[in-house]
Amino acid sequence: MATERRTALADAAIGVLADEGMRGLTHRAVDRAAGLPPGTTSAYFRTRRALLTALVRRLVELDQAELQAAGETMPTLRTQADLTDRLTEFVELRLSASARRRTLARYACTMESVRHPELREILTPHDNAAHTAVRTFLATHGTPDPAARALTLLHCVDGLVFNGLTRGGSAAREEVEGLVFAALRGATDPSAG
Repeated sequence: MATERRTALADAAIGVLADEGMRGLTHRAVDRAAGLPPGTTSAYFRTRRALLTALVRRLVELDQAELQAAGETMPTLRTQADLTDRLTEFVELRLSASARRRTLARYACTMESVRHPELREILTPHDNAAHTAVRTFLATHGTPDPAARALTLLHCVDGLVFNGLTRGGSAAREEVEGLVFAALRGATDPSAG
């Protein structure tokens, strides 16, 4: 029961952060968002730092589960167009109404991690099936240093998501295609295109 309550409070905190920003993230606001009596959140997370840490851990847990599932169900990436399509779908998903709030919360936590290194450690990218699929594609096509290129490519795609959130709209497939093309620069397998 305590674990379920902590998870529910962390989920409510994600919503509060997305809707009200870092200044709006208070124990009382989370109580209201979760529909619980005043003082409930502070009973589980004594300090704001504890609440924020739980929120970040929950964000990472949700993201990892989503990326793992996406990677496990993703068809084998064979061409540059395949990779471009999957990454474009990822950007569109992160900007969709269903994922937008969590994406906003993640970026707010990323900015907060500049002042709190313990959050940065939690937010550090983790390996998952989706990341592995991108890295494997680059390695299969002879891309120099596929691990580093995959990470750079995914950071750039994340930048497209950030840009879409802050400026509105979504990333054009052409933008993603340009990033994939740059990641494949120097690949020894011409069938990548």
